[in-house]
Amino acid sequence: MPLSKEHKVVKKVVLAYSGGLDTSVILKWLQTEYGCEVVTFTADYGQGEEVEPARAKAQNLGAKEIYIEDLREDFVRDYVFPMFRANALYEGEYLLGTSIARPLISRRLVEIAAETGADAIAHGATGKGNDQVRFELNAYALNPDIKVIAPWREWDLNSRESLMRFCELNQIPVDQKKLDSKPPYSMDANLLHISYEGGELEDPWVEPQEEMWRMTTSPAKAPDTPEVLTIRFEKGDPVAINDEALSPAALLTRLNELGGAHGVGRLDMVENRYVGMKSRGCYETPGGTILIKAHRAIESITLDREVAHLKDSLMPRYAELIYNGYWFAPERECLQALIDASQATVNGDVRLELYKGQVRILGRRSESDSLYDEAVVTFEDDAGAYDQKDAAGFIRLNSLRLRTRAARYGAK
Repeated sequence: MPLSKEHKVVKKVVLAYSGGLDTSVILKWLQTEYGCEVVTFTADYGQGEEVEPARAKAQNLGAKEIYIEDLREDFVRDYVFPMFRANALYEGEYLLGTSIARPLISRRLVEIAAETGADAIAHGATGKGNDQVRFELNAYALNPDIKVIAPWREWDLNSRESLMRFCELNQIPVDQKKLDSKPPYSMDANLLHISYEGGELEDPWVEPQEEMWRMTTSPAKAPDTPEVLTIRFEKGDPVAINDEALSPAALLTRLNELGGAHGVGRLDMVENRYVGMKSRGCYETPGGTILIKAHRAIESITLDREVAHLKDSLMPRYAELIYNGYWFAPERECLQALIDASQATVNGDVRLELYKGQVRILGRRSESDSLYDEAVVTFEDDAGAYDQKDAAGFIRLNSLRLRTRAARYGAK
């Protein structure tokens, strides 16, 4: 596809670079088609692969400035944990593992562009998915003047054959053995989850193969002995497991290991993409599945009823904003301020059990902020803590509209 004069003025671009074949092709394509200098940015946010080899690959392809950064703590502390304070679930199921990683990448792309004097940023998301929207909305929210190049929407390299031909013409090394052994679906991984899409999964009736799952043991083959652990929360964030204080990334890593060993956190769903189509995705989120269950448990004794219900009513909108790419939008920030304010009293411990794919709450306590009053709720003599006669007036007042309607229209 011929490029416009406006596109041709790009002199330097920051590319989100994984070191894989697709982004290596993009790197060379940017150099040949735009005639620009390419700065590569590779982030370690817990995808489980070494990122340092990307340096040599980028150098061999002519990149002069190369950024490789460990962002695991930033990812969990500044993105995952704030999201979990909201108990966010998209369409009631999805823990937003891919969605929440995109604003982190967008922020660093924009920051590196400013640091290096780059005119534009580039990503490898396709023109059919949500990620193109997430990358670009978040980028424009941070820098309204940034140029974004999305090669998959511009080039004509739309088949494996054309990609291989481009690699041959531009001397891009291809690991054919690795390419041939690629799984029959698209994967995206970070410290929160792994997602699987495409290939055989495009038929929503086809059951995923057991060997597809990488983070979790099959629940049927998980240990016969349950594992009990205690998670401590401070202001809504988990800070320790079994009394061992851990950093955000270390804590999520530990929960992934524990949950994965017991088959916790598998999900197979058909979701509604922001771009308008339905898409089938399979997800593994062992640590996140444990966290959301534990967080709701500690909130159950530390949050006022109306605050808890207000949070629950706002959660679907909050989750939708993250899914659609509006992390840096003012409405998400407003909701976050409310959510964070609610977490001041969310302090205490949750004891839970992991067993064959399930997370079961065994207990919850908060010495400083519990609103649970045993003297009031007991079925034994409460020594006057609660006068049961008061319930009659409460019920009569709350039934007034119902009695009025029944008097007007008659009983159904």
